[in-house]
Amino acid sequence: PPPFFFQPHAAIGDSVASRGLGDVYKRQLRKYYAEVNVDVRKKIETLRKQLDHHNYRYYVLDDPEVADLAYDTLLRELQKLEKDHPELVTHDSPTQRVGARPLEAFGTVDHRLPMLSLENAMSDEELIAFDERMKKGLDVVKSIEYVVELKMDGLAVELIYENGTFVRGCTRGDGFTGEGITQNLRTVRAIPLKLRDQKWPSSFEVRGEVFMDKQGFVLLNEQRLKEGASPFANPRNAAAGSLRQLDSSVTAGRPLK
Repeated sequence: PPPFFFQPHAAIGDSVASRGLGDVYKRQLRKYYAEVNVDVRKKIETLRKQLDHHNYRYYVLDDPEVADLAYDTLLRELQKLEKDHPELVTHDSPTQRVGARPLEAFGTVDHRLPMLSLENAMSDEELIAFDERMKKGLDVVKSIEYVVELKMDGLAVELIYENGTFVRGCTRGDGFTGEGITQNLRTVRAIPLKLRDQKWPSSFEVRGEVFMDKQGFVLLNEQRLKEGASPFANPRNAAAGSLRQLDSSVTAGRPLK
């Protein structure tokens, strides 16, 4: 506490006036609490950067630098500071991934550009027809070089970032309008709530697939059987169903990537 006397912040001005300490003491008290808030803000920012870094190492690179206990210690320290200073809590804080109240229903989000789905090619003829469409679209005659990647099958989502902060997320829906599932997407640890550097457009969209790998799927079904619940049929359905929970704490308990 300051060297004068201690009162809750809201009562500082009244207490000073009632005790007749004068304008000098008022200014000294305001300066003291301003300095305390600056120090707390800096500590909170440092802890958030550390936790974001460790989340990136663990969930994206699969190469953690610290043990779980060290991470949990940092997280609890941040949680305590934010509890003591709720005015400093922000939506991109690592503490805000889980905890929002359950929704009564999902809202809708209009896609800025249509969010299209992939087509299947089940035969040589369909693959050749696809190649011909690509050449026509690119207005070329020569052969096209393709990059082939595995497709992670889960639920297609769109993430919207503004000034480097994740602000909104939704499903594909009908390609023009999707369901707003921001609260649930915040619980997916591989999705950064705040981007790591400043070299980004002020507003942009990221589209991809939230999925569940086989190992996580097996462990989840084992747990559900122990609890007397029905197992999921496959990882894709498990991932899609997990993201469409009205209670984000349920989503947080699922091994989504």
